[in-house]
Amino acid sequence: MTSSNNSDLWARRTAAVPRGVGTIHAKFAAKASNAEIFDVEGKRYIDFGTGIAVCNTGHGDPRITEAVKAQIDNFSHVCFQVNPYESYVELAERLNTLAPGNTPKKTIFLTTGAEAVENAVKVARVATGRPGVIAFKGGFHGRTMMGMALTGKVAPYKAGFGPFPSDVYHVPYPIPYHGITEQISLDALEALFSADIEPSRVAAIILEPVQGEGGFYAASPAFMQAIRALCDKHGILMICDEIQTGFARTGKVFATEYSGVEPDMMTVAKALAGGFPLSGLIGKADIMETVAPGGLGGTYGGSPLGCVAGLKVLDIIEEDKLCNRAVQIGDMFRERLLSIKQSGIAAMGDIRNLGAMIALELVKDGDASKPDADLTRKIVAEAASEGLILLSCGVRGNVIRFLPALTASDAVLHEGLDILERVIKRLV
Repeated sequence: MTSSNNSDLWARRTAAVPRGVGTIHAKFAAKASNAEIFDVEGKRYIDFGTGIAVCNTGHGDPRITEAVKAQIDNFSHVCFQVNPYESYVELAERLNTLAPGNTPKKTIFLTTGAEAVENAVKVARVATGRPGVIAFKGGFHGRTMMGMALTGKVAPYKAGFGPFPSDVYHVPYPIPYHGITEQISLDALEALFSADIEPSRVAAIILEPVQGEGGFYAASPAFMQAIRALCDKHGILMICDEIQTGFARTGKVFATEYSGVEPDMMTVAKALAGGFPLSGLIGKADIMETVAPGGLGGTYGGSPLGCVAGLKVLDIIEEDKLCNRAVQIGDMFRERLLSIKQSGIAAMGDIRNLGAMIALELVKDGDASKPDADLTRKIVAEAASEGLILLSCGVRGNVIRFLPALTASDAVLHEGLDILERVIKRLV
């Protein structure tokens, strides 16, 4: 049975797929190329979401496609835990070299970002012999039980799914725009140690250098360094979740590089393999070696298709200078968004970016304490009707996040921003 229009496919989707799997746009993709998606009715969309920060190298880069095709001709799966293969080892070697800091590293590969987070907690508990994990409000770490426990946002991720794993605690993430200073966050950690769990029982602190689902708020180098110092003081492991920030998105291969901090472990996924399912956990070698053989892994972990794609992604980042390109794109978006705001759009509250991880926070009357989630939803929907794919985020549902392909041309990016400007001015 085939359908050639979005409405028929949506009816089939509603009948066959549970509503718990949310879908932002009822536009069924038929083809995608670089920064563009074409639906089953032939309509073209400029993609400012890249599959939620997955296709940093654009849709369908032929260099990745050819590498995967060549791998399929050899084999698609043998399971690394049964018969290993070179691409897994080579990708681990390259990530070990690219990861921040000079301490020797080791890497395991999995399939999803949530699996990477789960394994980071497993390793941390074995390495330290401690149970506690501290995360941040607004953080997102996946939809598994431990991922949900760590995630600092209830709706829609945690509602109704508890109870969650124990010994997980949350403190505020520094967001100056909302009046949450770095000192407030650090004081909250000290209060946690006094009231809820002593630091000698904490295995790890996990944080995103830029919160993704939480609203694209960036931790300053000073805050990252303060967390590193706190971890060192108490023998706590620092885990940086680079799942959304990684692979040139922020202007560095990893956003943690801006701080000069060396984390004990780092989770990666999304853009790692240019659209093929692959995640990883990179950690200091002595920490990673604390787990006994068989304690880590998974049947599909480190898929050979994903590994060869990941190797090609790293080549493309270097060959196409995508870190530099991310900075250029971020500057372009910031300049354009500020120009729209300065034309008298008070609803455009905060505009922020780290490289090409760009956010627009929408508020009422220019007041940061009055989030405008309704306007945010309307802009996302209206933009889609005009051929622009946008994503929203934020604990308050009032942030539009921009994640364009780093390989997109200036012309396509400006075309998308033109659509955005028209929509904002029409709705505000």
